[in-house]
Amino acid sequence: MASYPLFLVLLPIFTGANAAVFTLQNRCKETVWPGILSGSGKPLLMSGGLELKPDQKTDVPAPTGWSGRFWPRTGCNFDQSGKQGNCTTGDCGGGLLECGGTGGAPPVSLAEFTLDSPLDFYDVSLVDGFNVPVSIIPSGGSGNCSAVNCTSNLNLECPEKLQVRGYDKSNGETTVACKSACLAFNEPQYCCAGEFNNPEVCKPSNYSEIFKKACPTSYSYPYDDATSTFTCKGANYLIIFC
Repeated sequence: MASYPLFLVLLPIFTGANAAVFTLQNRCKETVWPGILSGSGKPLLMSGGLELKPDQKTDVPAPTGWSGRFWPRTGCNFDQSGKQGNCTTGDCGGGLLECGGTGGAPPVSLAEFTLDSPLDFYDVSLVDGFNVPVSIIPSGGSGNCSAVNCTSNLNLECPEKLQVRGYDKSNGETTVACKSACLAFNEPQYCCAGEFNNPEVCKPSNYSEIFKKACPTSYSYPYDDATSTFTCKGANYLIIFC
């Protein structure tokens, strides 16, 4: 057997030849703080969180087979060390800029991915609610590779019983997030739980249909698979906030 220098043997692992690159872009008028949570056993990306000012974007490389989610945090305040603070929406607990493996508190909009299984599966989920418009735009892949565009601001039409009120720098006190019916009422028919844990039984509600009308290609309730799960192969992904 021929022998090769160690760096040549390891080269395919570190070049990212088979990895996806996620580009996070903030098109909101205010700063957002994306959180990142990896699936079980998958490496943590960017220590789990970062800051994106308006119009700023950053690339986040992911290894082959990665799975996880991205979400926007809003209204965050951190000290200079990034070790103390909190966010109005999407807070990952512990008051940290880098979430370090902790998920975001709902209601929050999610961009979810499972890579190389054997295709990439991706979706925008509003199952736990909405805080900021989120879209996913694949590039350079093969297959269907549809864009998932959730650009409507659901906070503007959120039913009163689902509203999360807070302070916005531009608008003062306002609706900063919109709960799902499951999160707001914790009832089986909204959560597809118990006797409703079946796609034949758990159907869209008046509340989930508001979410679906605003973002037709996003998950609006747990069994909304048919119009909300997308596949691609070998793509990079642009994730747009607002």
